[in-house]
Amino acid sequence: MAKPLVYVLNGPNMNLLGIREPHLYGNQTLADCERMCREEADLLGMEIDFRQTNHEGVLVDWVQESYQKALGIVMNPGAYARTSLALHTAVRSVGTPVIEVHITNIYNKEAYRPPSYLSHVARAIICGAGLEGYCLGLQALHRLYMKSKP
Repeated sequence: MAKPLVYVLNGPNMNLLGIREPHLYGNQTLADCERMCREEADLLGMEIDFRQTNHEGVLVDWVQESYQKALGIVMNPGAYARTSLALHTAVRSVGTPVIEVHITNIYNKEAYRPPSYLSHVARAIICGAGLEGYCLGLQALHRLYMKSKP
């Protein structure tokens, strides 16, 4: 029997983890994050497809690709959470459950930043838990999956 598939999608600048503002984001890299996610997914009996892009349209394409293919999405959209109506619409349109993840607490950021558009269509939001937030997102999707099984 195939393991349920979860997309783990990362937006702009996540490829700079480990060198980008380590006082905020820590010293771990995106490869470290992927390793943590794979370990957590194995424990939960899930498979992940881990990806990163700096391009908004690519994230939209991946969300659309998830339709009827993935159990859910754990997504760190970076700044696109606050700017992308296209990403918001894609998530709303396909109906794949999304757990929005941010390494830092996005509610502690500068006042000029708009609120997250993605949060309006995400199943849950995890922010400020560091890279552990990704594992919490996988756990949340696993619980949703287990509740939906007959």
